[in-house]
Amino acid sequence: MQGLDLPLPLRQTINAKQQQPKNQQQQMNVETLITLIYVLALSTYLGAELINKVPPTLHTPLMSGSNAISGITIVGALISSGVGNTYGDFTLVSKLLGMLAIILATINVVGGYVVTDRMLEMFKKKK
Repeated sequence: MQGLDLPLPLRQTINAKQQQPKNQQQQMNVETLITLIYVLALSTYLGAELINKVPPTLHTPLMSGSNAISGITIVGALISSGVGNTYGDFTLVSKLLGMLAIILATINVVGGYVVTDRMLEMFKKKK
């Protein structure tokens, strides 16, 4: 933590986390797992319902826009891979999954821009 001026509560939290034994740092209880599975199931259902309700004429512009907006997943992937993180203790599996998430999110964003470009080409006047 040299060179960083962190607030005192954050420094205390980080120090307490670093002093815990490693086997206590990475435990997940059953309640958290059930909550995460519930959120995944609910978001999958809501996403499927939303996509099915969109009329076909709006599907391409809506999806290309949402793919471009989903660039925020690259930020989450960078965090999960541990890039630039000096506080966390990331395992090899976490780093590999984070790298995979970075690659897939980048493909998603680039694909969104390609679809948008192709869609806009269809509306240009031919000379």
